[in-house]
Amino acid sequence: MWSKRKLLAGLIFLLGFIPCLTAQMSPLYPDGDAKPAISAALAEAAKTHKNVVLDFGGNWCTDCKVMDIYFHQAPNDDLLRANYVIVHVNVGHYDMNLDVAERYGVPLKKGVPALVVLNRYGRIILVQRNGEFERMRKMDSTSVTEFLNKWKPEK
Repeated sequence: MWSKRKLLAGLIFLLGFIPCLTAQMSPLYPDGDAKPAISAALAEAAKTHKNVVLDFGGNWCTDCKVMDIYFHQAPNDDLLRANYVIVHVNVGHYDMNLDVAERYGVPLKKGVPALVVLNRYGRIILVQRNGEFERMRKMDSTSVTEFLNKWKPEK
């Protein structure tokens, strides 16, 4: 028979998974052309003096999902909100938004996730060209922290 303590521990354990489950229900990378979202992000970045992160990936990509989890963990969540506007660019199964990837010089053959950082004027500051985060599931969240600290706008 289950004791009250075990039941409570089990309930708390299951409640910890609810945010993960709801995150899985809505796709991280929206379908469609990413250019309008990038334009909107640049307009917001210009007003708020933030940089823009273009996150190229796909909803099938485990490493992309891990990176998003790391984005929303402390201290990364605060760094992201304070310094960046993020746009998730869906590359599908390497058959969507290829023109956007080409425009920003993202070599999708190196894998995803791949990040581009733009300043508030839309100028490219960084393009990941070597699959730096392609193995995110084997990396620590501090790699995201270092990235966000390195490329945040100068205040």
